[in-house]
Amino acid sequence: QVHLVESGGGSVQAGRALSISCTASELPYRMGWFRQAPGQEREAVANIVMIGGIRNYADSVKGRFTISKNNAKNTVYLLMDNLQPEDSAMYYCAAAPAAGPWVSEKITSWGQGTQVTVST
Repeated sequence: QVHLVESGGGSVQAGRALSISCTASELPYRMGWFRQAPGQEREAVANIVMIGGIRNYADSVKGRFTISKNNAKNTVYLLMDNLQPEDSAMYYCAAAPAAGPWVSEKITSWGQGTQVTVST
């Protein structure tokens, strides 16, 4: 099982940007992020194939969030721009060992989560 360590997050005002990152103990097939707000289900945010670089985004973040990677560091980054209060959630880094749908049931490794809070 891949061990994931997250960093970044915090509190910002609406319209501002924030970046979070996640480092894996070894390079998985795909890494990315889910988020979960209180009382809501965990939802996929973005993911990237570590070899090749194919990216996928949830419709709610397209055009505002950018996922990138540094394979030499086994690290992925999520730059979140124009943040809105509805982006407030616990963000979880995730890794999957093979191709397939980016859903919680296919995730084999989770980070500890990092809180992102956006105020008006």
